[in-house]
Amino acid sequence: MTLVLLDHPDLASSRINATLADAVRGLPGVTLHDLRAEYPDRRIDVAREQRLVRAHDLIVFQFPFQWYSVPSLLKQWMDDVLLRGFAYDGGKPLLTGKTLQVVTSTGGVEEAYRERGFHRYPMSALLAPLENTAHRTGMAFAPPLILHDVRGVTPIELAEHSDRYRELLASSEACLIA
Repeated sequence: MTLVLLDHPDLASSRINATLADAVRGLPGVTLHDLRAEYPDRRIDVAREQRLVRAHDLIVFQFPFQWYSVPSLLKQWMDDVLLRGFAYDGGKPLLTGKTLQVVTSTGGVEEAYRERGFHRYPMSALLAPLENTAHRTGMAFAPPLILHDVRGVTPIELAEHSDRYRELLASSEACLIA
């Protein structure tokens, strides 16, 4: 079972994340969980969210990469939900057996995310806090699925990327069932 935690500040006007969400909506074994729609008041139901995490093996963070991080509600979700006693206990990770998958989009071209590039660091370095979150909680960290240069992406490229996302989650589900 796959839980997609979607956070976008304005999904209604999003071309990229809305298309990606539509690509996996209704996919068997996938729960698409739009955090902004669920918590417009930002009051997260921690017990409910922890039940969702427990019920799913693959946890997907889907978001636009903003200011080198996740959007604010996803960060709040992490702070509120991944608590001691649930996600870890001292040095012991408690979410072992689960996988964290990052699906993100950037405004910059891929070449900008390199050492000595415009953003000075590769995406692997910029996503290290999420990889460390996975490590701290015992989750495996899957290779991120990244769509760069969202303003320059053609409709065909977006469709191909959406297909890759859908196939990734469909194949993940197949692996989890097998």
